[in-house]
Amino acid sequence: MPSTYLSLHYHVVFSTRRREPAIAGSWRTRLFEYLGGTVNGLAGQPQGIGGTADHVHLLVGLKATHRLADFMRELKKASSAWVHQEVGAKGFAWQEGYGAFTVSPNARDHVRAYIAGQEEHHRVRTFREELVELLERAGVEYEPKYLD
Repeated sequence: MPSTYLSLHYHVVFSTRRREPAIAGSWRTRLFEYLGGTVNGLAGQPQGIGGTADHVHLLVGLKATHRLADFMRELKKASSAWVHQEVGAKGFAWQEGYGAFTVSPNARDHVRAYIAGQEEHHRVRTFREELVELLERAGVEYEPKYLD
């Protein structure tokens, strides 16, 4: 086979520092747009971005040459600098760490819809409850004390 063909899609989720409701509704959509542009700038493919006041979800397609940890570090660094400069929220920061889950091609539409429905979803569930469900559904071992 003369070429390499891949389908590497990730559902990533990360929160604000101390899960503070720091992402104001007045600039949330602009943040999502900036995140999408940053994903593009890092040679990824943004396929869904959403979230609430204390966390964000992204569905991204990555290349074989991407290292997920490097990609996430650059995404979080650039977006937090954008919030400081464009929004003026100097104390804004992302919490250390993130959740990343691989997504099969036939599940991408479902994940995209899930991400789009975050506002509605979080009227009845906390981010912590959501994260625990994502971790357990994916079979990821975790220490509950590190989820807060």
